[in-house]
Amino acid sequence: MKEKISNIAILKNKRQVLRKEMTPQEIILWSRIKNKQLGFKFRRQHSLGKYIVDFYCSEKNLVLEIDGSQHADQENYDNARTDFFENRGLKVLRFWNNEINTNINGVIMKIREALE
Repeated sequence: MKEKISNIAILKNKRQVLRKEMTPQEIILWSRIKNKQLGFKFRRQHSLGKYIVDFYCSEKNLVLEIDGSQHADQENYDNARTDFFENRGLKVLRFWNNEINTNINGVIMKIREALE
């Protein structure tokens, strides 16, 4: 039991750090989806199982992940995360940092389609 409580505390602390140290791309996307701007509530740096996702809409079971260059080297890990989420009925949308930087309107359009 102590181990479970410890893991929960570790995840909570990590989420808090991630919220304070959001990437520029996370900040850009968050500015477009927070406060129900797309009609649904999103949470940032939200725990799902042992993972922390960038953004999550519980009402639509939608996970948004923003991938930087480090993700090119961790494809197996990202695939395992995606499988974990999809096996629980969640839809996962992944965007590269470059997409956020150069085509935020296209990213928002894809998110809107997933929310419909």
